[in-house]
Amino acid sequence: MNKRIQSRQQGITFVGLLFTAALVAIVAVVGLQVVPSMIEFQAVQKAVNKAAAVSDPAEAKAAFDRVASVDDIRSIAGKDLTIKQENGKLVISFDYQREIHLFGPAYLTMKYSGRSN
Repeated sequence: MNKRIQSRQQGITFVGLLFTAALVAIVAVVGLQVVPSMIEFQAVQKAVNKAAAVSDPAEAKAAFDRVASVDDIRSIAGKDLTIKQENGKLVISFDYQREIHLFGPAYLTMKYSGRSN
């Protein structure tokens, strides 16, 4: 009695390949739209830390606006900052949200908040 060892083909089907490619494409498109928003958040955090180094709240807002114009920050302005005095230092906090259009009526809303060091 000869036993034949049957070998099965292993791999991905064409439909599986199309599904995987579509999934990777969707993740890439969303990622390419989210990354600039996250980079802008880091720029806002850096600008807030620089603005907190001054002693006057009006001057801090103006300093933020100057840094924001250089770093191309468009989601928030100096007038949107909340400035308080704590232990003789300015503490600047901010909250804003960014909507990213995905397709049709679908949006991705990113909410950002932070404060100076």
